[in-house]
Amino acid sequence: MNQEMSSEDIQLIAFNIILYSGNAKTKIHDAFKSMRGADFSAANQLLEEANEQILQAHHSQTELLQNYANGTKITMEIIMVHAQDHLMTTMTFREMAIEMLHLYEKHHELEAKLKS
Repeated sequence: MNQEMSSEDIQLIAFNIILYSGNAKTKIHDAFKSMRGADFSAANQLLEEANEQILQAHHSQTELLQNYANGTKITMEIIMVHAQDHLMTTMTFREMAIEMLHLYEKHHELEAKLKS
């Protein structure tokens, strides 16, 4: 017998995804601040912490997918669309930040060579 996931359960999962994605995005912004200050170790640590938050968001998302796979009817709500969008953009933002970290490090190395 298929059951239907309640609107409240869907909203709770969506808000968890938004919460963890938002936490990750804050960590990424902080990592950029560290990059600008040439604190690459801190930037790398913050990007790792952001990834941990993204993984938490994925756990919430996986809960929804497992319910669906087990036959639970899920009525999509606009807040879930927003949550998914938030998660995907945060993941992309982190990937860009990792690339920027490499560029900041190279720039810092070149700048140091020019000064010596």
